[in-house]
Amino acid sequence: MALLGHLINRSLRIRKNFTIVTGTARSYQMQVLKRLLRKAKNTHFGKHYHFGQISDTEKNYSLFKEKVPFHNYNQMYNQWWKFCQQGEQDVCWPGKVKYFALSSGTSESSSKHIPVTDDMIKAVKKAGMKQFFSMQNFKLPSGVFDKGILMLGGTTSLFEKGDYYEGDMSGISAKKMPRWLSFLFYKPGQSISKRPRWEDRIKLIVRKAPTWNVGIVCGVPAWVQIVFEEIIAYHKVKNIHEIWPNLSLYIHGGVSFEPYKESFKHLLGKPLTYIETYMASEGSFGFQSRPDTKGIKLILNNNIFYEFVPFNEENFDEDGEILPTAAAYMVHEVVEGKEYAVVLSTCAGAWRYIIGDVIKFTSVKNSEIVIVGRTKQFLSLCGEHLSIENMNKAIEEVQQTMHIHIKEFTVAGFVHEGKFAHKWYIGCDEKIDKNLVLQKIDATLCQTNDDYAVERATALPHLFIEVLPSKTFIDFMHATGKFGAMNKFPRVLKNGNLSKWEQFLKEKGL
Repeated sequence: MALLGHLINRSLRIRKNFTIVTGTARSYQMQVLKRLLRKAKNTHFGKHYHFGQISDTEKNYSLFKEKVPFHNYNQMYNQWWKFCQQGEQDVCWPGKVKYFALSSGTSESSSKHIPVTDDMIKAVKKAGMKQFFSMQNFKLPSGVFDKGILMLGGTTSLFEKGDYYEGDMSGISAKKMPRWLSFLFYKPGQSISKRPRWEDRIKLIVRKAPTWNVGIVCGVPAWVQIVFEEIIAYHKVKNIHEIWPNLSLYIHGGVSFEPYKESFKHLLGKPLTYIETYMASEGSFGFQSRPDTKGIKLILNNNIFYEFVPFNEENFDEDGEILPTAAAYMVHEVVEGKEYAVVLSTCAGAWRYIIGDVIKFTSVKNSEIVIVGRTKQFLSLCGEHLSIENMNKAIEEVQQTMHIHIKEFTVAGFVHEGKFAHKWYIGCDEKIDKNLVLQKIDATLCQTNDDYAVERATALPHLFIEVLPSKTFIDFMHATGKFGAMNKFPRVLKNGNLSKWEQFLKEKGL
């Protein structure tokens, strides 16, 4: 492994000396759109929307927008993808779909089935290589690539369903991983990763941790935090670096890392390099390519075509559903600092698909974004327009100023005494002054969100807070069948999720 690590480091240094010619964001994306349309023109979807005509004109994007409507998951699945599961080929992408990624995340529905084609698997691998080569921009220890890579994802077990397999995207990717790479670097290894129950995987990871020389950890912050805490407690050490002294890099994604920063500091013996990625069951979209910036660089030449819809009342209804008349823009047409919902067309047969993420561009020049929320996870009962980005900022501020550790949180909105109210549920295991916490949250939100400040003086006079043991959030995920590395607790509770949460707390006597 030391020799291989040396060769990897050397290849990165050599690559750094070369200047790579790149195209413009527009040219990359126009090439991708033309390629996708031409390849899919003889599919059922392509014939229905006349891809053959669209792809043979210079105005292909204008025609594409005109001919093809936006699709949410239910529309895409019920009208098209379900036929792939029935064994039909050439539905939305040439050939049969062999794999479906199960995705639930923070949604209220049961698992979504996202098609994963061979072309998408190639695109995910290509994205991984691009991220690997971008690591030359970070100041990493010379021996980091000699060490193991702990990947805390879903189970790698795939379940046969007649003509196709289904499972976590991490499992589908692991199935295609070269054996030498899996044997030398991949932790916790296939035997542990195949176990379907997340609890079983955690127990084995915790017990075997001292036998591994881990240099890199990948995973969703909430679950990585849990694993670190359990390793520290089980082996009776002060921090995770007493177990893994060479741990130097944490690659994270799925949710904002900001609310977890303070808690992570107390689990470490020395600082880590943090690199954020943007991945989902629908594909691998980008990664942080340079230090000292929060922006995730979108990959624009990898068989995924992006559109961006301004996230406002003109384009979305009060439930976060896109309107048919919504205006969409290409990557070179966007404005920095403005909120956009992400729309995808991909080599897995997703077409003008609303993935549900809301982003802002931090740099249009570099095609860099930050994820600020979800189309279905925002609070705007009376025009306060409270985003997940606002909430994360408020929680981060509370932790820093009060020197406390909030491991999870969520917010609900409702009518109270003829006006509107927000209720915050905070997961914290320390003794805290909850009223002071609420005051600081409110003050931060008033500073960062003008709409919220205005409504607090009129239609939103009521704020409530409940402090719960942090384990309550994990127990709820367990109770609702969403306990696992690929699931995230919703930052905003609405409708069915809110009812389930309230019933759960009632049954627990909380």
